[in-house]
Amino acid sequence: MTVLDNRALNRATLARQHLLTRSGTSVPEAVAHLCGLQAQEPQEPFIGLWSRLAGFKPGQLDDALTGRTVVRTHLMRRTVHLVTSDDALAWRARHDTMLRQRVLGTYRRELAGLDLDEVAAAGRAALADQQPRTMRELVQALEDRWPGPPRRVLGELLVAALIPMAQLPPRGLWQQTAGVRNLPLATWLERDIDPLPAGDSDPVGQQLLRRYLAAYGPAASADLRAWCGLAGLPAAVKAAREELVVFRDERGRELLDLPDAPRPHPDTPAPVRFLPAFDNAILGYHDRGRVIDAPHLGLSVAGHRMVLVDGRVTATWTVRDRHLRISPLRPLTALEQEAVRAEAQDLTAFLDEDIEHVRLDTES
Repeated sequence: MTVLDNRALNRATLARQHLLTRSGTSVPEAVAHLCGLQAQEPQEPFIGLWSRLAGFKPGQLDDALTGRTVVRTHLMRRTVHLVTSDDALAWRARHDTMLRQRVLGTYRRELAGLDLDEVAAAGRAALADQQPRTMRELVQALEDRWPGPPRRVLGELLVAALIPMAQLPPRGLWQQTAGVRNLPLATWLERDIDPLPAGDSDPVGQQLLRRYLAAYGPAASADLRAWCGLAGLPAAVKAAREELVVFRDERGRELLDLPDAPRPHPDTPAPVRFLPAFDNAILGYHDRGRVIDAPHLGLSVAGHRMVLVDGRVTATWTVRDRHLRISPLRPLTALEQEAVRAEAQDLTAFLDEDIEHVRLDTES
């Protein structure tokens, strides 16, 4: 069985994530291919798309959000994601149990004794007038009936687990700081959520598996589970296995992949790319070693924006006081510094934040 080392896996990831060459695809097509973008920080998806799409303009994502072809909603790992409307409707029912379990796991004591179906029905009744509600407004409509749980906990239960919600624009629009207003997903998109198909082969899970591999493969079942938060999708993997190819990584883990998906040569040049906080290319795996070194793993979950040099996380970056500051995690060669500065200058033009200076720290 073919063994793929970390460099081969790195180049495969970069190719699937549109980080080797910027793609000319549309915003909805890119969001669909990437299986969504993590979006709890509303401005970060713009940076992620800029690094992946040729000629990307913020208005393209704004148009997709206001035109309802993409939507902000709680989905994978109970995290706010920017996904296409089609995927939100197709995938939400498959995530329902996981979303409930994650909220209950976090707030088991605060929510003890609640009839979740009853709370969900009351929440839907409060939203029956089809008027957007903030989480606070929704809780206020229910708290007389359920005064026990803290407001924040009851609110998270409603908007992140019990009722499939869309976070409405202007939340998530370019350079907007609007708060969250919620409306049921089906109401906002004027289409019903797809019910789970009957049967034991988990057809929705199979779709998630194939789509995940197209954007992240080759990958292990543990990587798939870490990405979506679902319990490994064993029935889906079993049903789809005959159409997949299998590799091993250097640790001996089994890696699954689509037969015709790109797996570039490990020596394929990789350009400098600036990534947003919580980027797919890093958080989409259980084993993130293909992109980030073990000593820096904590950066990936702490909200740091990162810079890829030769395909690996090599620096962090921030914008503060009209300066774009780049802090390397190792010494950069003169050629690497030149490439980082060039990409940083392009980024400053995109961000349009009156950035006056790019500062590249010289110490690792």
